Amino acid sequence: MKIDWSPLRQELAIWREQGLILPFWWRDDDAIQSTAHLDRMHEMSRALGVPVHLAVIPKTARPELATYVDGRQNLIPVIHGWAHENHAPPEAKKVEFGATRRPEDARADLQNALARLQGLFGARLAPMFVPPWNRIAPDLMPALAAIGYTAISTYTPRKAVEPAPGVVQINTHIDPIFWRGTRGLVAPETLVAQTVQLLQDRRNGNTDAAEPLGYLTHHLVHDADIWDFTRQFLSEMQSGPITLYRHDQA
Repeated sequence: MKIDWSPLRQELAIWREQGLILPFWWRDDDAIQSTAHLDRMHEMSRALGVPVHLAVIPKTARPELATYVDGRQNLIPVIHGWAHENHAPPEAKKVEFGATRRPEDARADLQNALARLQGLFGARLAPMFVPPWNRIAPDLMPALAAIGYTAISTYTPRKAVEPAPGVVQINTHIDPIFWRGTRGLVAPETLVAQTVQLLQDRRNGNTDAAEPLGYLTHHLVHDADIWDFTRQFLSEMQSGPITLYRHDQA
């Protein structure tokens, strides 16, 4: 696939000229087992030198996934909800940890999720919570730190570094999948323009430049175009003035 990367290259050149460094990270959602798609993503991550934060669904995660991740240091397991089940009313947007749930039930699921994946991954687990559909009731934020989470990750630029004491927000910002349409690749020129706008917003002080810029993927549903775009995009970002972020501190 031929993509015009010149707008992104020009923006990254401005970052270099101004002595700016972009923190960058990669998150991938919905893992429960080892698959050929996971193999492909791991090999891409290893070849490009960009680690993947693998958001694992705790309730259905299989022990074989922990075996697969063990020894592959470029895969960083994080917690993706509990069961990835929708608890929203029919007319509302999907959410597992929303305001309509009893708080005690939501907190129990948060505790079970962390405990299950700690049991599977041990010290390899990074205590970052990734709510399904990137939504969580604000009232649940203080519970995260009390339970043992150190970070939360949703989507779009963060409004605060710590939405609750002891919990840092590290969001994702670029998603190549056209979820509301073909579920294939968003037009590459749109993704390039979106990335450039995100970088300009940071450079101009409109958003938090210290938040790692996040690329969000879902390896289980990638088609050939999404894989190709991902490879090219990560390679382009690696050529910029970036530093790679890993959330693997316990």
